[in-house]
Amino acid sequence: MIKTGLVSISFRKLSPDVIIDLVARAGLDGIEWGGDIHVPHGDTAKAREVAQKTRDAGLCIPSYGSYYYLGCEKEKNLPFEKVLESALELGTPLIRVWAGNRASSAADQDWWNTCITDARRIGQMALEQGVKIAFEYHANTLTDTSETAYRLLKETNHPNIYTYWQPPVGMTKEECIEGLNKIIPWLTNVHTFYWVNRARRPLEEGIDVWIDYMKVIKQAKGDRYSMIEFVKDDTPEQFLKDSEALKKIVG
Repeated sequence: MIKTGLVSISFRKLSPDVIIDLVARAGLDGIEWGGDIHVPHGDTAKAREVAQKTRDAGLCIPSYGSYYYLGCEKEKNLPFEKVLESALELGTPLIRVWAGNRASSAADQDWWNTCITDARRIGQMALEQGVKIAFEYHANTLTDTSETAYRLLKETNHPNIYTYWQPPVGMTKEECIEGLNKIIPWLTNVHTFYWVNRARRPLEEGIDVWIDYMKVIKQAKGDRYSMIEFVKDDTPEQFLKDSEALKKIVG
């Protein structure tokens, strides 16, 4: 089953209270809370507060959108323990992390080894607390191509490591589907948006393309969320329209 939601960092300038109200009005199922602004890493009191308000509104918390980067714990001064503490207070089943801070084209074997080792470490830490780890599927990380994302997942080879997916900017629909098929065995949630030539567009304009993506996504085992990100002009009004489009896409 595919449920619907919002990535909270789509509205960094809005408070958690306003975001909760907005998502409830939109009739979506849940919110991925971001670890930079809305639920800062390690602020367990804030996590408890936001979790309670979210659930009081009848919404789920499918994931914690952290800014933990593999291999960068000291550089970023962000111990994974802080991220995990916040996730546990949120009561979410999944933490999203970043696959390092270098493009795959700039990564040597030592960097691959560093990221794989760290992925296994945090994957095991989270597993012991009943929480999954999933990589952000993003440019300038080791998941910036379908081939390198596949390699990272395959070589990490840990039962608690998964990945998100989003359509890479600049790729054709056919290329996106090919890449999506590669990572299907590890797929968790999906970040959902529609861009044309790097410009944000209403999700309604991308319904046909996204329905084709969704046919592939629905082949993955288990339940997941398709969550809106990158709203055109960052307006709540557009988000409400995008939410209606998302419901059509998910079916």
